[in-house]
Amino acid sequence: MEGTVRTAVSTATPEQVFAVASDLESYPEWAEGVKGVELLATDDEGRATSARFDVEAMVRRISYVLDYTYEAPNLIRWKAQPGDDIEEMEGSYTFTETEDGGTEVVYALAVTPAFKVPGFLRSQAERHIVTTALRSLRRRAEAG
Repeated sequence: MEGTVRTAVSTATPEQVFAVASDLESYPEWAEGVKGVELLATDDEGRATSARFDVEAMVRRISYVLDYTYEAPNLIRWKAQPGDDIEEMEGSYTFTETEDGGTEVVYALAVTPAFKVPGFLRSQAERHIVTTALRSLRRRAEAG
């Protein structure tokens, strides 16, 4: 499955960026298009291992469930459960400390919707999601 990969640098530490990215319930406050998040299951540290998202997508409002794994503070991975709106989705955030104590954030995302969308629109939407998410995550982590 093809996808989009983008990188951004934050002045926040990997631990700070990881904390923001793993706090799924706060996404409606800062992540563009995310209208609601419901935690369906959590791990021993209270992080979501499964969550339902309601998102205002470019073409319509969609809902999907993502299953998460973590390698704190350097990696968050997710994979969608197939559903009415998403056939396949895989993604990850990788957090690497920079020499000055900040964080290089790499966001990878590949999405196959369960409805017809021309390929060029799908890739354009993917790029928009990744670019916007990186910018918003960086701002939120740096704001503390």
